[in-house]
Amino acid sequence: MDLDALRFADFTLLDAAVEDWTTMVHDLDGLRKSADRGLKGAAEKADWGGYNATVSKEFILKTAGEFSDAHTQATSIRNVLRDTCAELRAHQKQLTEAIERGRRKNLAVVPAGDGGFTVTMNVHPDRAPAGTTVPDHDEADVTSLRDEVQRILGAATHSDESAKEVLQALVDQSHLGFSDTAYRDRDAGARALKEADELARLARRDPGDLTVEEFDRLSAGLGRYGHDGVFAERFATDLGPRGTLAFWTGITDPGRCHHLSRERLDRFDELQRNLSLTLASASQSDSAAMAGWKHDMIGLGETRIGNHGSGPTGFQVMSNLMRVGDYDDRFMKDYGTRLMATERKLTDNGAHPNLTWQFGAAGGPHQFLNHIGGDSGADPLTGYLKGLSNSPDAATDFFNQQYVSKDDQANPFERDTDGNGRKGKVSLSNFQYLFEERDWPQEVNSHGEALHTGQNNMALALEAATTGHPAGELPTMDTPAHDEGRTKLFESIVSSVSDDGERLTKNGFMSDSMGQIASEYLPDINRALADVDEPSAHSSVDEQEAWDRTRKQYPIAGSFAQMNHRDVARFLFAIGQNPEGYAAVEVGQQSYMSKLMYHHLDPGLPENQRPNHDLELTVRSIARHSGEVSGTLAMGRNQAIAGPAAEKDDHYDHAVSQWKNALSGGIGTGIGVGTSFIATPAVGAGVGGAAGTVTSMVLEELFQDAEGSAKDDAGATMGANWEAGQEANMKYTRRAASEAARAHRLPHSGDIATWAEDESYSSYLDAGDYMERVGPELLTDI
Repeated sequence: MDLDALRFADFTLLDAAVEDWTTMVHDLDGLRKSADRGLKGAAEKADWGGYNATVSKEFILKTAGEFSDAHTQATSIRNVLRDTCAELRAHQKQLTEAIERGRRKNLAVVPAGDGGFTVTMNVHPDRAPAGTTVPDHDEADVTSLRDEVQRILGAATHSDESAKEVLQALVDQSHLGFSDTAYRDRDAGARALKEADELARLARRDPGDLTVEEFDRLSAGLGRYGHDGVFAERFATDLGPRGTLAFWTGITDPGRCHHLSRERLDRFDELQRNLSLTLASASQSDSAAMAGWKHDMIGLGETRIGNHGSGPTGFQVMSNLMRVGDYDDRFMKDYGTRLMATERKLTDNGAHPNLTWQFGAAGGPHQFLNHIGGDSGADPLTGYLKGLSNSPDAATDFFNQQYVSKDDQANPFERDTDGNGRKGKVSLSNFQYLFEERDWPQEVNSHGEALHTGQNNMALALEAATTGHPAGELPTMDTPAHDEGRTKLFESIVSSVSDDGERLTKNGFMSDSMGQIASEYLPDINRALADVDEPSAHSSVDEQEAWDRTRKQYPIAGSFAQMNHRDVARFLFAIGQNPEGYAAVEVGQQSYMSKLMYHHLDPGLPENQRPNHDLELTVRSIARHSGEVSGTLAMGRNQAIAGPAAEKDDHYDHAVSQWKNALSGGIGTGIGVGTSFIATPAVGAGVGGAAGTVTSMVLEELFQDAEGSAKDDAGATMGANWEAGQEANMKYTRRAASEAARAHRLPHSGDIATWAEDESYSSYLDAGDYMERVGPELLTDI
């Protein structure tokens, strides 16, 4: 900064800018609160349906969120401007005082004309007026004044330039919308950028030269700042895509970093998580530099990294850095498209196992690119699918993409699709290839036991893709209604498992995710059990009326999955053979049934939302389909206990009881208004209002029964277990109907409970008969 620029600076405009931004912060805070209470609140309570449920509602919720981000960004900008203005004023004051002290020693600070300055004598003693005493000074005084002024100008320059850098970085984070990075002052932003530069310099060094202390600093710094978008973007672009790949390849190579492998191997997982989280944050940036980073990273997918062309590929390395954090959807989609193209090339469209991924993982046979979990990280799809489990929209897009066309001459897949005994080539989606056909690379853990991390991560990614929220979470009021892409994928899952149940039963580790998926599609499942198809233009009046009753019976916001009764039953039967899968659907169905009872027994429900004029028909219909869901799950449970899996009965009860802990915080969609609570059926018990009380009562009884059974070591016989399940289902259905009737102060609540109990009893039995008809080959062990 020039001497005169600081010395004579007028801060009027900067003061005005701070004042304007302060006003903006105040106004945006009001808008943020209004959007949260009004726009967002109204959207969550509204009765959405069809296109509005999947597009308009999501748009409104995102718009409401933008007000919050706008407030955050405006606050950060105001804070940086205010802090910088105060600092520059302080530097100006320091400069003025330093110049005045020099003047008292007959020293002057004079601009040099090139932005610099010189310290010179103010009045030479020989030219001083007669009788005037000129203050004395020595060379030390000159040097001291020069150094002080230089220090002040340097500090002012740093304040000015770092403020510009921080402000530019904030603005560059998002070209459309606003950044959610928050800084309380200029120093906080400047420290983040400085730390990013210093950590990137460390990461660019030869990993073999990194000391243990430098390793620790890298991991700690990434962990501290990984969520900071400005820091993450600077670190990633400083390091560059090739540098990022080279760093992780080198760090995990025991031949190059034997000292780190010896002294910090137990901390590699922490570094991997922190680096993954940082890169995920960086990917959300819209800066031009980050756009180039993402493009170039995908371009390096097939390039061998390190070891003179014999190391792991870019896809293998980068995929292991996707296991933590929420990566940008567009990047994930583009990356996945190129990754699958490479998969097709290396396997001849899937005709043979991919030995390149299995044996060409890294520079040496002992290198593990992954330290989160047990797998080595050799298969890039394993890490990529874990990343997709945090990115629902990208996951939906990925699984629905075509893997291979039936018109491709190199397509190796043939199936009998019309039952005539002749096979022909078929097109496969990414879902079908990965779930049904792929030869997954085989790995074992230290005990020699087979690892299935890749397929488990696929199930997690499918959970995100079908539900619209990250895997491992429960839906909230912000979870969007299912759109066509999600329901299409769920239809494919149900059809695939129905076609070959062993795709799930022999891979039980996927069943917890499959159970969670099914629990969030219970409206669609119950519709399918009604055996009523959506009418066409040629449907009769009776068919149209039947569909209208079913649609009102199980209202769904957004798109719905169209499935047949047979496929759904065989799908539920397969899920029922795993304790975690069984528990997710059973708890979900009891919750959903309770909410439906409360919804349809409401005397204030508009007439155009009632499926039947006769309330008894509605109650019986709800109880019938709910009983069939529970009965089919119970058939699967018996199959697992008596069959080759030899599951223990108390494992099921324990899995059910665990849901009480998961739901203790009231997690889930809740009740909402109109049909919003039914559209995405949360299994949470801790919801508000009378409806929540009804649901809580039913689930509490379910959990108490499960906890009691889990403690009983005697074990039930097959017949006793079936009867106990039937009686329990009757009890829960009766309780839901009677409590809903009481909550709405309806007369004859005992009759309503009897309707529900009676229908539940028969439908539970019917579920067993139906499975014997549609899946006799599945019941050979019962």
